[in-house]
Amino acid sequence: MRAAILGLATLLVAAHPACADPIRLTDALGRTVVLPGPPRRIVTIFSSNTELVAALGLSERIVGIDAYTREPPEVIGKPIVGGRLGFSVDAVVSQQPDLVLVTPARQAAHQLVAPMERLGVPILVLTSQSLAEVIGNVRLVGAASGEPERGARLAEALTARLARVTERVAHRPCPRAVLVTGMLGNGLVLVARANSYTADAVRLAGGCLALTGRGGLAQISPEALLASDPDILLLAGTATELDALTNRPGFREMRAVRDGRAHHLPRAEFLIPGPRTVDGIERLADLLHPHRSDRP
Repeated sequence: MRAAILGLATLLVAAHPACADPIRLTDALGRTVVLPGPPRRIVTIFSSNTELVAALGLSERIVGIDAYTREPPEVIGKPIVGGRLGFSVDAVVSQQPDLVLVTPARQAAHQLVAPMERLGVPILVLTSQSLAEVIGNVRLVGAASGEPERGARLAEALTARLARVTERVAHRPCPRAVLVTGMLGNGLVLVARANSYTADAVRLAGGCLALTGRGGLAQISPEALLASDPDILLLAGTATELDALTNRPGFREMRAVRDGRAHHLPRAEFLIPGPRTVDGIERLADLLHPHRSDRP
């Protein structure tokens, strides 16, 4: 551990000469984070943070990931610093990072923020409670990487794509939708609820939430889902998982299932907040509001 810390200190001095301008940021917890200069070794914990760095064209700077990261292909094989059983301070420090990106899920922020602060390793906490925050994270990670122009360009491109979707679905009927994001072993299901970036995605694609209420992802009973009687049933997952859901007792009688309006969507586009979320919104808008033919 001591050798790793000394190695980190040496790397920071070499990578950030005295003439480099410090980067000062505010993260999702309201913490002020100061980097001596543009980071060259970044540990990205959680797929969303890894994909943000990669979308900026900076995959080569990533030196550590968590065990659940599957994209992009060029990061697979990078050192693993944690997973289901938690996150190792020693494993993070051994990669000699000059920036750690983390999200407060699975206790990651609780386990890593204080230790990294004590060791003098800049650690930036990102949250994605709304789609606006997802786009804001693109700019924030760009700034944290010393590439604010890249972040701004990508954020503007994503915003322009969302604006085109909004324009296309404007003034069209708004189908009532339920987006199932997971199924639990106890029979309950997870659905996108109001005040979450996933619900924002449904609304921007031209859908209305059949289930309303406060909170983000919420556990509900199958009975509550059936009672909501949505116009369209959506599942973030595979065709096999959709079949498993619609074959549950009562679901075959659901109006959306009877009418052939039960669909599956790529899980990553709705459960990993980042640039691919915009892909998912475009895909869902096409599903909810097919392009009209110009022919009479």
